[in-house]
Amino acid sequence: MAEAFNLRKYGIDTETIYRNSSVPVLYELGLRLEKGTAISDVGALMTYSGEKTGRSPKDKRIVRHPDSENNIDWGDINIGLDEHTYMVNHERALDYLNTREHLFVVDAFAGWDPDYRIKTRIICTRAYHALFMQNMLIMPSKEELANFGEPDYVVMNAGGFPANRYTSEMTSKTSIDVNLERKEIVILGTQYAGEMKKGLFGVMNYLMPLEGVMPMHCSANVGEKGDVSILFGLSGTGKTTLSADPKRKLIGDDEHCWTDKGTFNIEGGCYAKAIDLSAENEPDIFNAIRFGTVLENVVYDKDTRQVDYSDVSITQNTRASYPIEFIDNIQIPCIAGHPENIIFLTCDAFGVLPPVSKLTPEQASYHFISGYTAKVAGTEMGVTEPQATFSACFGAAFMMWHPNRYAELLAEKIKTHKATAWLVNTGWNGSGSRMKLKHTRAMIDAIHNHDFDNAEYVTDEEFGFQIPTSCPNVPEEVLIPKNTWEDKEKYTQVKNKLVTLFNDNFEQFKANVNPEIVAAGPKVAETA
Repeated sequence: MAEAFNLRKYGIDTETIYRNSSVPVLYELGLRLEKGTAISDVGALMTYSGEKTGRSPKDKRIVRHPDSENNIDWGDINIGLDEHTYMVNHERALDYLNTREHLFVVDAFAGWDPDYRIKTRIICTRAYHALFMQNMLIMPSKEELANFGEPDYVVMNAGGFPANRYTSEMTSKTSIDVNLERKEIVILGTQYAGEMKKGLFGVMNYLMPLEGVMPMHCSANVGEKGDVSILFGLSGTGKTTLSADPKRKLIGDDEHCWTDKGTFNIEGGCYAKAIDLSAENEPDIFNAIRFGTVLENVVYDKDTRQVDYSDVSITQNTRASYPIEFIDNIQIPCIAGHPENIIFLTCDAFGVLPPVSKLTPEQASYHFISGYTAKVAGTEMGVTEPQATFSACFGAAFMMWHPNRYAELLAEKIKTHKATAWLVNTGWNGSGSRMKLKHTRAMIDAIHNHDFDNAEYVTDEEFGFQIPTSCPNVPEEVLIPKNTWEDKEKYTQVKNKLVTLFNDNFEQFKANVNPEIVAAGPKVAETA
């Protein structure tokens, strides 16, 4: 008889371990043991993550070690931690895990390409966390699980237990610690499931450039002719929504790699924002919510168990986690060829960026390093001041190397494989209206259908990119931002403000970036 699976090699003696359990088992345990867990009217598992309903980037630490410290871009994002403090937190996590009557283990893969995938082991205390990671990773077959062996990376999620704030270098009761040499991630003081997913993404972002592979915080899909598009974008720009396209097969919604052979998804599932979700606007995502889906921090009717996706009283960061197979039109395995189109999504609240424009390779590198989007502080456009957000590589929180390392990889691959780069603004125009989703979809369709190949373009004087003057199924007046502003002088002032924000942000990168990329940045317009 085969020996029962155990975790003793990690110093964990808990006897009852649920390893790669079935969805019904995880449902039963979650409903019985975890406060706030319920089943929705369509069969999704509704869960509550506790006090933390989003990531805690200021509490993420990377252990300093001679083997890797010269590769890390240390600073406000990649914050260092000494080995001793890491081991204090590691011991604290083990102590907590050893007090649990049962634990959950998920053994699965990150990366669909067998040449680059890593074996991961998640050790956690909640059925919800296990189901979440079984959705988000690539689950092994029975044969693969039997021969799984030792994992490449281990995540110890003791998030139900706090870090000790009086421990050296701790800033709160939350700590997410990555140790590249021990190949471990330790989580304390947060039960938000996204920390596990993004922790492993950070590891892939470190490992892949060592092999000449470009890791990307992007969604990706592929057309009938094998043409691949990747869509970069920060949260709220439409990365997940726009990649779920009924006319194209979804490769993945969030994390990918670009190798010498093509593109592959790192994940086995999707993690979609659920705020204001509707069957009309996002049918693919809406229909993916069923038995096996995790709904995180949503508000629901206590009698009917129907979810109110517009209710953000718990958090605006409501989420749905489901296996990619829950989307109808998908590419399985999640591997495809080289990208033909690179689409940078931004949600510009200043109302000055065009809804679609074509970039040169140098401009693409500039906008990739900048990683711009903006949000409105309040609820009404024009009443509150827009807030610009710059996140290098459209995912600075997960990038361990200097942004230029990723930008060089992207520029090299765009050049080698002759990809075309586009900037698509899903935000606001000068009239205070947000771009209609149907118009944005039409512009993405036009990119895929090569409708812009023979279009007339005008050059944006400040940013330098090319703006098409026509697009099928989109009113011409919305394509040129200046036309949507009644006060043209105000338009120039606001645009100059945004240009200045771009330039000020880029100062931190100039010393390490190719001069041609620096020169591709925007210029302040001359005013009368």
